[in-house]
Amino acid sequence: MTRSLFSLALLGSTLLAGCTVGPNYTAPKLAVPPAFAERQLAPAPGAQVDPARWWAAFGDPQLDSLVDRALKDSPDIAIAASRVRQARLQEVSARAVGKPTLDAAGNVSHIEFSKNAGLASIARAFSGGSGGGTGSGNGAGSSTGFALPGSGITTFSAGFDASWELDLFGGGRRGVEAAGARVEAAEWTRRDAAVTLAAEVAQAYFALRLGQEQIAVIQSELVSQQRSLDIAGNIARVGLVPSIDVTRQRGSITSTQARLEPIRADVRVRIHALGILLGVEPETLDGELTRPGVPLVVLPVVPAGLPSDLLRRRPDVRAAERQLAASTADIGVAVADLYPKFNLTGIAQLLSTSLATLVAGNSVQLTGTSAVQFPLLDWGRRKTTIGIRKEDREQAYLQYRTTVLGALRDVEDPLARIDAERARNAALQRAVADAQSTARSVEAQYRTGFVTQTSLLDAQVSVLTAREQLAASNAQLRQDTAALFKAIGGGWEEPVPTPTG
Repeated sequence: MTRSLFSLALLGSTLLAGCTVGPNYTAPKLAVPPAFAERQLAPAPGAQVDPARWWAAFGDPQLDSLVDRALKDSPDIAIAASRVRQARLQEVSARAVGKPTLDAAGNVSHIEFSKNAGLASIARAFSGGSGGGTGSGNGAGSSTGFALPGSGITTFSAGFDASWELDLFGGGRRGVEAAGARVEAAEWTRRDAAVTLAAEVAQAYFALRLGQEQIAVIQSELVSQQRSLDIAGNIARVGLVPSIDVTRQRGSITSTQARLEPIRADVRVRIHALGILLGVEPETLDGELTRPGVPLVVLPVVPAGLPSDLLRRRPDVRAAERQLAASTADIGVAVADLYPKFNLTGIAQLLSTSLATLVAGNSVQLTGTSAVQFPLLDWGRRKTTIGIRKEDREQAYLQYRTTVLGALRDVEDPLARIDAERARNAALQRAVADAQSTARSVEAQYRTGFVTQTSLLDAQVSVLTAREQLAASNAQLRQDTAALFKAIGGGWEEPVPTPTG
């Protein structure tokens, strides 16, 4: 019997290597443009930007600190890392499918026979697998294992049982393929979470700095308007202008001051948002971020590269491709259920009616079983499952295509916005210079009575508007640049290869 089991195992091992049902996976090759349609700026000579730490290119230590802490402590990153660990555990479980299992067992059983059962109890004792009996009770017992009515028998056993479902048609191997692909998908999803988080922190920080810059602009303009109020008061006292000019100027100051509070509230909201991104309480960063940081004067040029680079660099594209591979392997798992299942079971145990003789050659008992299960009638359940898995693969393929197309758009859009915003920003810089020059000239003319106060107020409003628009344009350029870094998949590092040999 042992030789037969060995032969079956050898046959099964031979078949395992040659039969794996279901489709083999081939990575799809999608056509992408040879270059991006939108214009890209060439970086300055020697200006190298590391996509893995692109935020450092803005030259703001405060931004560097915020992003680094977020990548370390954010709950979103912790959740993504937990999902990687979970996928790896599921891969370990999948690899156990189709492998032999071995269990150890020990048992003590006692049967007390009915006084009215007659000698049939002896047959019952032997059919229960006992190797002998020790009589007890009112009847006489025998060391040979016979038990009379009214007596009892105790049996001791210890041993091992092994079972093996042969993976002849590769369902288990396809399950390992699927689990391995999902581990890789989870790892790429974790990297994508890092890419997204870094961009979100940077954009929230730039929005915060915009609010702080707007506050600084308004406060500096309030100083200018207060100076105009003093001028109006002085020349009103000598009768060169009516007193209504003082009231108008004071009203303009009050209106400008009223613009501060909503912006201050928005700054507080931005600080709270950054706290949540870093995984801390909303008010934790108040002391650190209430005061503006270093002036943001550096605007890095993003090395967008080629569209084909996205298929390698973008973590979400890589994750979608791995999900497609897993869905393809799932089809093979379902197809394997259409084929017969072969099982081998073996039991080796020591069986005795006495502990003293349990560990002895005569107590050895061996059992071997081989079984085959053929699917005959399931009302289409297995074939329906295959159809479902094929639809899962089709959806995964379409999701992969959608992800690639979205990645291309994610690059094209900020390239277009940056190009247009740079031109607008240059015009706004000229507009600010012109508005400030005009305001100085109008103020000088107002001192001498050559223009009315309305002209002065209009000039002041023009300066404030132009400076606010320029601040917003600067912030928009920074945010679009961060979006472009995110679009090319910046924010994660290639793993360092382990040296071999």
